[in-house]
Amino acid sequence: MIEQLYEQQDALVDVKNMSVTFGSQNILRNINLSIPPGQTLVLLGESGCGKTVLMKSIIGLVKPTIGEVYFDDRNINQLSDRRLSLLRLRFGFVFQNAALFDSMTIGQNVAFPLRQHGRFTSGQIREMVLARLSEVGLPDSVVFKKPAELSGGMRKRVGLARALIMNPELIMYDEPTTGLDPIMSDVINELIIRTRRRNPVTSIVVTHDMNTAKKVADRVVMLMPAHRLQPNESQMIFDGSVPELTACRDRRVQQFINGEAGERLMELRGQRSGV
Repeated sequence: MIEQLYEQQDALVDVKNMSVTFGSQNILRNINLSIPPGQTLVLLGESGCGKTVLMKSIIGLVKPTIGEVYFDDRNINQLSDRRLSLLRLRFGFVFQNAALFDSMTIGQNVAFPLRQHGRFTSGQIREMVLARLSEVGLPDSVVFKKPAELSGGMRKRVGLARALIMNPELIMYDEPTTGLDPIMSDVINELIIRTRRRNPVTSIVVTHDMNTAKKVADRVVMLMPAHRLQPNESQMIFDGSVPELTACRDRRVQQFINGEAGERLMELRGQRSGV
């Protein structure tokens, strides 16, 4: 398993016996996950399996119903709001739809974290913004444009530039290639890889895109919806490297990575008919 490669390192992120329940709905059940520094972890699984909830729990946006989440040996759910806010300066988040401020220019969007949390001159901010835009392959000329003037792929790259502006230790990508054509999707994948090479960063990538998973992952974790499992069955049905994922004999894993409806289609038909 890929985690053996990192057994000598302390975990940067450590999720211990964590469950998350919304009302009567069990979203995450008894999750145990350690992520060492520098690793790129891809979270796979069908819609509703809890991937995004797990990611939000790691940065303290969702509190566990049971269990604990540690970042750099700190239990984030025991931190005050002020300390948690300071800790989040060490995180970068690339949202699914970029989540740019429509009323701001691209330069203002990328500079937003610096103006909120940093103590920099206007000249320093401009220099840092241009450097990050250049890193993601965007020209200086986009600085004064509004998000609506850019393509979807360019907006995604602006979102990555903003996530990088505070030099985070952990970057989280939520469906980074959703809505993009195959060429632009590969551009985003290459940028994820380049970001890891240029910066000492740990990455968590939530995706349904198998091309992304195969290209960027050091390690892949696949989740199943809790309601589709036996009472004592682990929600993490796979944890390993990309070659191990391809060779995995679990039919649920194979159906997902090969895009086969199979038994899932029959299951859905049964639900509709009340069987």
